[in-house]
Amino acid sequence: ACVRSNSNRAAISHLHRQLYGRLYRVLLVNTDGSTVRLRYSEPKRILMMPLDSSTLPEAERKARLRRKFPSKAKAKEEETFQGIDLDTYKKFWKK
Repeated sequence: ACVRSNSNRAAISHLHRQLYGRLYRVLLVNTDGSTVRLRYSEPKRILMMPLDSSTLPEAERKARLRRKFPSKAKAKEEETFQGIDLDTYKKFWKK
């Protein structure tokens, strides 16, 4: 199989670079929904500004925190072997 390295290969996956040689046009989305086009050092399509939680109402802030940090699952109780007749499983222990 012949493998050709050309410009079409970059469309399959992203480029593995630490520094980019130019600035790229990016769409910046503010928290109020307004958008601005700007130049950014990495090739991305959209940047979103983080939401300031201090400006939100108390109910919405708590709802966002619950979604971000869900409560931990409760531990299940372990089964006890008191009600099981162990002689029925004795055939599995023999060598």
